[in-house]
Formats: sequence, structure tokens, C-alpha cells
Amino acid sequence: MKIGILAVQGDFQAHAQMLADLGVETVEVRTTDDLKDCDGLILPGGESTTQLQFLKEEGLEAAIQKFAADDKAIFGTCAGAILLASQVKNPQQDSLKLLDMTVLRNGYGRQVHSDVVSGPSTLRKEPLEMVFIRGPVIERVGPKVEVLAEYAGKPALVQKGHILASAFHPELTSDSTVHRHFLDLVRLGASPKTADVNR
Repeated sequence: MKIGILAVQGDFQAHAQMLADLGVETVEVRTTDDLKDCDGLILPGGESTTQLQFLKEEGLEAAIQKFAADDKAIFGTCAGAILLASQVKNPQQDSLKLLDMTVLRNGYGRQVHSDVVSGPSTLRKEPLEMVFIRGPVIERVGPKVEVLAEYAGKPALVQKGHILASAFHPELTSDSTVHRHFLDLVRLGASPKTADVNR
């Protein structure tokens, strides 16, 4: 298994370290060629407008949309969640439109420090630790989008099929629960290909 991590800005190295601790190979994605051999993709935090501009300029916007259409798993955290959303407000901006949800870009304010909180999750019995750094608010999710965790009465971790998004930074904690869940989605996406090879 090889996981691509968009390496434009933000905390992509923290994601790589989390996956390395789980024994998973990663590759830094900056071009469409970098994405070709990846089984899954992480869109990390950073500044979503800068990231989107980079994706458009490098042809990665269309490549990522095709990646999703091929049922390969994608995980967006913070700014990455903004990129995945079907609608972005406060202020409005374009996006990849891969997940039926509305996000507010400056939803939790412009705090400089990190807010470390805990909230209920369907992924584990214990509360899930969440690190918010100027995190977006997931204001609305579509009827087929599953809410996996909440914070302050709002969805904080959501999923539809092979697309996963979090308003917080799971890579900045010592808990690998969310990344392990993402890897399960990657394996599910890879399994039909494996079955075809074995026929």
C-alpha cells in the first residue's frame, strides 16, 4: 500500500510520520506523476485557496477528481476538508466538490493557538481527541454523508463511501484511530483490483 500526501504546504510531514508508525509507505505528491501509483491520498491542512490554485496549475485538480471517480480513498484534514466540500462559504471559494457538505472556512475563528478537545466518535468507545487550528465548521452534510465524530454540536469527521474529511488535525495527536480508519477505506478500494488479478 502506498499513500500519497499532497505536499504543498501545511503539516504533510506529520501525516507521513503517523503512517510510517503504522508501517505504511508514503509519497509526497506535487505532480500528476506522483499520484499515479498511489492507493490513497491525503489532502492536509494549510491554506485552501493556495492549495487549490496549485492543484489547478499543476493539473492535479482533474487528476484528483479522476482518482476519486476510480473509487480510490481520499482523506482531507482542515484545509483538505474545505477542498473536498461541495460548497464553501465564509468566504465563498471554489473546491473539488467531492463530498456533499457545506463548510464555513473561518468557522472556528482565527485563533493562533491550538484548541485540543475531545468529542464522541463512532470509531471508538472513548472520546476522540481533536486538535483544531483555525478549523472550518462543517455546517451541513448531505443525506448520504455519515457523521463519524462531532464537536460543539457540529460534524467534525464525516465520510461518504471512500471520501473522508475532518475539520481537525488527527495527525497532531498520538492517536492513530482516524488514520487506521482511512487505511481501511484504502484497502476496500484496492480489494476489487486484487480480486481481478487473482481470477
